[in-house]
Amino acid sequence: MSNTMHDQYVSSYLDGDNAAYLEALYEAYRADPKAVDPSWQAIFQAWPASLSNGEVISTVRQRFIDLAKAPLSAVQVVQTSANADLSKQLKLLDLIQAYRRFGHLHAQLDPLGLMPILQVPDLDPSHYGLAVSDPTRYLFNGFGGLTEGTVADCLNLANTLLCKSIGFEYEHLDNPVELDWLRTRVENNTLRAVTLEQQQQLLQSLTAAEGLEKYLGSRFVGEKRFSLEGGETFIPVLQNLIRNAATANAKEVLVAMAHRGRLNVLVNVFGKAPKELFSQFDGSYQYTSGRSDDVKYHYGYSTDIAAANNCLHLVLGFNPSHLEIINPVVEGSARARQDRREDLQGHSVIPIVVHGDSAIAGQGVVFETMAFSQIPGFKTGGTIHVVINNQVGFTTSNPHDTRSTLYCTDIAKAINAPIFHVNADDPEAALFVSQLAFDFRQRFNRDVMIDLVCYRRLGHNEGDEPSATQPVMYKTIRQLATTRKLYAMRLNNANRISTEQSDAMVSTYRDRMDLGEAVISKVANPEQLAFTPDWSRYANQHWDQACVTAISETHLTDLVEKLQILPENFKLQAQVERAMKLRVQAFHGEIPLVWGDAETLAYASLIHEGHSIRLCGQDSGRGTFAHRHAKLHDQATGAIYQPLQQIPNAKFTVIDSLLSEVAVLAFEYGYSTTDPISLVLWEAQFGDFANGAQVVIDQFLAAGEQKWGRLSGLTLLLPHGYEGMGPEHSSARLERFLQLCAQDNIQVCTPTTPAQMFHLLRRQALRPYRKPLIVMTPKSLLRKATSSLSELTDGEFQVVIKEALALKTPKRVILCSGKVYYDLLDARKMATKDQQIAIVRIEQLYPLATDAITALLKSFKGVNDIVWCQEEPQNQGAWAFIKLHLEPL
Repeated sequence: MSNTMHDQYVSSYLDGDNAAYLEALYEAYRADPKAVDPSWQAIFQAWPASLSNGEVISTVRQRFIDLAKAPLSAVQVVQTSANADLSKQLKLLDLIQAYRRFGHLHAQLDPLGLMPILQVPDLDPSHYGLAVSDPTRYLFNGFGGLTEGTVADCLNLANTLLCKSIGFEYEHLDNPVELDWLRTRVENNTLRAVTLEQQQQLLQSLTAAEGLEKYLGSRFVGEKRFSLEGGETFIPVLQNLIRNAATANAKEVLVAMAHRGRLNVLVNVFGKAPKELFSQFDGSYQYTSGRSDDVKYHYGYSTDIAAANNCLHLVLGFNPSHLEIINPVVEGSARARQDRREDLQGHSVIPIVVHGDSAIAGQGVVFETMAFSQIPGFKTGGTIHVVINNQVGFTTSNPHDTRSTLYCTDIAKAINAPIFHVNADDPEAALFVSQLAFDFRQRFNRDVMIDLVCYRRLGHNEGDEPSATQPVMYKTIRQLATTRKLYAMRLNNANRISTEQSDAMVSTYRDRMDLGEAVISKVANPEQLAFTPDWSRYANQHWDQACVTAISETHLTDLVEKLQILPENFKLQAQVERAMKLRVQAFHGEIPLVWGDAETLAYASLIHEGHSIRLCGQDSGRGTFAHRHAKLHDQATGAIYQPLQQIPNAKFTVIDSLLSEVAVLAFEYGYSTTDPISLVLWEAQFGDFANGAQVVIDQFLAAGEQKWGRLSGLTLLLPHGYEGMGPEHSSARLERFLQLCAQDNIQVCTPTTPAQMFHLLRRQALRPYRKPLIVMTPKSLLRKATSSLSELTDGEFQVVIKEALALKTPKRVILCSGKVYYDLLDARKMATKDQQIAIVRIEQLYPLATDAITALLKSFKGVNDIVWCQEEPQNQGAWAFIKLHLEPL
């Protein structure tokens, strides 16, 4: 090789773009030599004990330059095996890299054998000018743990490691340490060895998974159960993930999944008693009185089990028919549990999300949830994703109709998550993949994806005939032995487990089904009780329970002193500086309080009293309309300062969220259902943005208690008001929320003064009444509506407000809600004659305070007419709801 060729190679391989890569590799090697590829271990071993980052790239570069100046024979000895051509050596390394990148395209992933194997030129040795018959031995650069071999050896090794029952996709990762760790694990074939105990455990798990489905199918013929048949390997995969969690000393595992296989998971993983499940099928199950409840394959579950000498709390999230919508809910619940345990790395609480192949590719909430996997306010230390890939969604199986990418899991590449495709008819390969996925998550605190390629033996539900739409697929399925049977035969042929042992597993499991006994042992877990919130004090409470929300003047003075402190030399932006000066004046009673002042004091007072606050939205730190200023930005350094954090022992989190509504709101809902003590708020940038989260509002906020008994105190702040911002940004769709109101399921309020907002927020945190609170917050009133400090120290939230100066004998009473009150005031002031009109504000639209409204109306004498006024069109706003209640009054 000429010096010129060496110079070109050095320039391309060791240019500035690769400096960070080499430095990261060297840092990983210094922390743990086994964390990098063996070829790099050999290089780094020859280096001095410590190098600065700036010396790393130059050290490697100098090594190659020395080789360039050396005699050709010396270069060959160092760079290749004896008698090997250097150019072919490099081509062989290119072939190895091609298998790492594209080997999954030749993997045998489909149990049905219907998935086409793509022809990839990069995986053909002739593409590189290499011949399989070439007897020359080349260096393997650590591939497969081997030093050297022939082209044929390389191909055999590549096909064994990368093209059998598992297809690996991780070459898209941009972190070299993660990449090298995965290569080392994947290309070490000894790590895939399975012990006899593990094989017995696998067969037992498959026996249970198949046994339950067969039992239900024969005992409850034609009943919907969304069978797992064809995907039974999911059960040992999930069980192994949970065992690994227990071994890693985790305390809680949360699982999100939709319908398919859910009943199987409840019995065979969570330990739900079969007799309880059977009673839901035969109609004898006693559902909760006064609730509508839900179908059996939507129900969640929680339990404590013993695994790996550890007590583990398992939670299965309640899920509606909207499939993937449960994912961010469970992520929010996981984050709340981690916060409660001060689990900063996410090692004590582990979320597992189970997807369907069509749903993961088709539903936007999947990407929205993945998008915040590494964002500080939402991260949960990495989520393990498992796709039950039936290769069919409802009645659609052509991939061209279900997605625009080759795999349904390609979405994971957007967040640099590794993807492991595995043939579900190879349970041992699935076991290795589940171990690899768990270890990756624990090591790097990042998401990881398992694509369990299986099939659906029955139709979408047990009443469907699948051959009507997938004739070829189901002809193949009918002729295919079950996964359990195939694996039992495999173990029998290898003299690992006898036919008698295998058959005994089947009969033993069936006997336990006949007895209705739980197949998973539950245990008492005293430690978990300490971290389990007590929801009992929040049950069966009434909305009008008395609650003191006023604070003392001493308390107020103390808060004001803390909130007006700024760091030395902290430079505010001009408008913000002016707003903060006005806030200080308002805090001292020199000018009236505006909205942001009162809201800030509400949060400060709650924090001072020991409550946690989590406020999240797309512009929550500043406030969309620049009224809150919970985050202040230094104009010189960019540093962020939060005045509310200056309250002693403050637990205040304000998050400027990513531009998502449905996933973020679902996350906050999940958080709120796990933490009854904290005040959890989600703020829409404009009220109409809640439209993007309607599924969460309908299925969880409004109906979660009725269906599943799940309480939530989540508060929604929705800017609302017609002020020339067009039909969308004007309306938070008040009418939709009122249509959802029934049986005191949610609260809908429209506060019109800062003091009202102060008392409303405090009431939401202090009362033991935990229902979602929908607040129609103002836009133009943020600086127009004012209150005095005395209204905070002596007052409460008024559900109905009668004007202090209202006429005792008005001729007309106008009932209204929200901003239109101020429009009516302005109009009355401009009137040319005394119209004798009284204006009444209904600040709480639901639950409607009918007694208070009746008493107020009776206090007026000689009223000719009572009218309702609103700024929204007649078919919007509160009119349709309010007239049904006002007419009887």
